[in-house]
Amino acid sequence: MAATVTSSPLTGTGPAHADEALLGELIVTRVRDALLGPVPAPTSPSAPAVAADLTRARADFDACRYTALAIRLPHLIHTARALAAPTDPEHCTLLAQAYLLVTRTLVKLDAIQLGWLAADRARQAAETGGNTLTVAEAAGQSAVLARKSGWHREALSIALTAADDLSLRTAGRAGTAARGRLIQNASYTLARRGDRDGMRVLTDEAAAIARELGDTPLLRDHGGGFTPLTVQLHRVSAEVHAGDPLTALSAASAIPLDALPSLERRSRALGDIALTYDRLGRRTECLDALLAAERLAPQETHARPATKSLIVSLLASGSASAELRGLAGRSGVD
Repeated sequence: MAATVTSSPLTGTGPAHADEALLGELIVTRVRDALLGPVPAPTSPSAPAVAADLTRARADFDACRYTALAIRLPHLIHTARALAAPTDPEHCTLLAQAYLLVTRTLVKLDAIQLGWLAADRARQAAETGGNTLTVAEAAGQSAVLARKSGWHREALSIALTAADDLSLRTAGRAGTAARGRLIQNASYTLARRGDRDGMRVLTDEAAAIARELGDTPLLRDHGGGFTPLTVQLHRVSAEVHAGDPLTALSAASAIPLDALPSLERRSRALGDIALTYDRLGRRTECLDALLAAERLAPQETHARPATKSLIVSLLASGSASAELRGLAGRSGVD
């Protein structure tokens, strides 16, 4: 498996479907080795070179190219660690941004323990670098991990405390967008806690901030940006997890997929729609959404644990069509 993926081109077109089902595990293994391994010998990479590596890795994340991420993310960790100097704000901010991308990937792959390690390193580097927006994003990722660990009170506190930081209010439109993202983050925690009313209050607040800022994406490299459309996408997932899949489905109907800012966001939207149909017991529509996600982003669909869980749910809830069995096989689900 490892040899197959390693020999594939960075475009991510090489591995067969059977290998794609294991790409998530490969990414986690390689990132773990890079995070826990020794600090690389000094190679003096330039800040522009590391920034270029980060840009390429972000592009692979946005395009759901898991084969490429299995190569790029460990390389990015090594070069960023070799670059960072304890007192250089630019270097520390680059290091923090690299760790934040790693954290988002690990969260997507349900590697929560390793995600905590990457997120803590991101937080430390961000605070040393002193970049307000990076500090806010690091807080947001910590809140996500706290929520996924079942620590809802702590997750809520982390996100809302960061949103109230006065430095965001003096950071212009980007600072306002960061505040909106943190409020949105907190609303999702309330959804997971079953507080539907509280979730809607905070989601509406985030939506109001987004409308005030307009349709031009802000914080494009901070988890997909912040616009009225991305808040609407958040609303779909929040409503379904708060226990109202019909409202989630209504929210989804207002989202033009092609207008979302990246392939990753469109794939995520289809995953949320599939989950909504699953909660409504509409198996055919759920499978259709998953197959649409597969056509759009096959590597993510085959490798992501959340998708595998949905496929398992479909297999357990009724007879399996040839299409479902095919998707299950391509995703490594028995």
